[in-house]
Amino acid sequence: MPDSSDAFIDSLVADLKPVAPLRQGSGMALALAALLIGSVTVAAMLGLRRDLAAGHPAPLALTAAGVFLVLALASSWAAIDMARPAVGTRREGWGWTALMAAVLPGSALVLIASNYLAGQPIDLDRSGLGCFAVGSAVGLITATVLVVWLRRGAPSSPARAGLLTGVASGSAGIFAVSLWCPHDGLLHIGIWHGATIIAMGVLGRLILPRVLAW
Repeated sequence: MPDSSDAFIDSLVADLKPVAPLRQGSGMALALAALLIGSVTVAAMLGLRRDLAAGHPAPLALTAAGVFLVLALASSWAAIDMARPAVGTRREGWGWTALMAAVLPGSALVLIASNYLAGQPIDLDRSGLGCFAVGSAVGLITATVLVVWLRRGAPSSPARAGLLTGVASGSAGIFAVSLWCPHDGLLHIGIWHGATIIAMGVLGRLILPRVLAW
């Protein structure tokens, strides 16, 4: 035991080494790379939509893909920022983007309800299961990058970080799927594409806190 408090403190810090700070721009670059890899993988393995390949994308499909891309970027940025805990920091900007994206599944549900009340058949094509499966699988690329990044830091709220990681990965995956998915109807996009993001967000919230806790 050192004889003085100064010597004791010196003994505690003798083995400490400087650690490179987590730069949010570096984390975002990795998230963008994961999104790009997922998109290229889908395009290479499944091909591009015919209208997209022809240079005349369907308006709704193009708008939805843009919304999912913005949500993927916003939630990835918020998740990456959580690796650097700070008192009084507000990370709620991604929530407004999520509300904007929620218009798509919300509109699809309204359409289903109106068709039901009018006695019209509701066609929820089961091919949407393919979009759900591919989007979830491709989203795991982004999820892996974000989890590794968060584990390098110290997220003060693992549950919130898990939710953001799930939403980001689901959005990135379904954006990649949007490049291939041949459907451009509101019901398909709102229900199946929206369900992918919701499911990934819920799974991230339930599973990832145990991985991210410190």
